[in-house]
Amino acid sequence: MHIVDGVLGAPVLIGASMLAVAGVARGLSALDTESIPRAGLLTAVFFIASLIHVPVGPSSAHLMLTGLMGLLLGWAAFPAILVGLLLQAVFFGFGGLTVIGVNTLNLALPAVVIGLLAHRFLVRSDVSPRSATVLVIGFLVGALSFGVSAVSVAGVLALSGSEFLVAAKLILIVQIPVMLVEGAMTAATLRLLLTVRPELLPVVASDRLLTVERTTV
Repeated sequence: MHIVDGVLGAPVLIGASMLAVAGVARGLSALDTESIPRAGLLTAVFFIASLIHVPVGPSSAHLMLTGLMGLLLGWAAFPAILVGLLLQAVFFGFGGLTVIGVNTLNLALPAVVIGLLAHRFLVRSDVSPRSATVLVIGFLVGALSFGVSAVSVAGVLALSGSEFLVAAKLILIVQIPVMLVEGAMTAATLRLLLTVRPELLPVVASDRLLTVERTTV
């Protein structure tokens, strides 16, 4: 879903880049020694998942798993996604350097907002990792993060000129089946993680430990 270099106007590039810088700064402040390895792992997952892509006009269609990043990293998903995009632009020419701020904002902001909301729900709800609720949450996190990013990409293109309106509409249509696959993959991954490695979702893990301690007492 990366936008390529040379298609966006200066006001869009500057405005989005400033917002992306703010998001990355907030994300860096949230990183600590315990979350850095997790951020590195998810950056690698994002890097690999989004390399396999199909060009769609000035953008592309591909999996991202950014919703999972937002859920597990929170604001730290901003610098993690930025690093992944930077590596793709430098080594494969995927996206571009001038649009890296726009691409970071389009992919990271929906993932962070939706991921944080889902994280809060998981913390406050007593749900079993094997329950259907976890699958539903995972699907919604993945699909909604992807869908909002697609709308954001289409909106940015539409703001850059009427000549991109057709491409913006095409992007929205093409991304629908990919969005469903993204949701399914996020759901399956979230269920597996909460079953095998609940500590990857730190607050949920500690919340469960607290529940066990209270029950024991």
